[in-house]
Amino acid sequence: MPPMPPITLGSTLKQARTGKALSLRDVERRTGIKSGHLSQIETGVIAKPDMAILWELALLYDLRFPELIRLAGHGSGGEGADRVRQRTTVALRALDGLSPGEHAEALAFIADLKARREDG
Repeated sequence: MPPMPPITLGSTLKQARTGKALSLRDVERRTGIKSGHLSQIETGVIAKPDMAILWELALLYDLRFPELIRLAGHGSGGEGADRVRQRTTVALRALDGLSPGEHAEALAFIADLKARREDG
């Protein structure tokens, strides 16, 4: 039996897309992410796409966002300005679609986290 190919970000995304019977154009229409860009991510030409793109694909494909972040290699390294911008973009996208009460709850949670960090 031949060895199993390694699990990569691209293979995970392609398998999820085809499992949902979606073409690259279908995904482009639903997310606004260009099909050519998606193809490059699936083939590994783009190995570390923006977190915001991974967020959109995780939602569409019903995948775990933290796993996509890990596969893309975003979990390691420092917190440079670009990384902070990407995380902020993902956070704002995550808030989209929440009710006003859920927004308030999320903001209260963030404020609590910040206060605990400042106190500790």
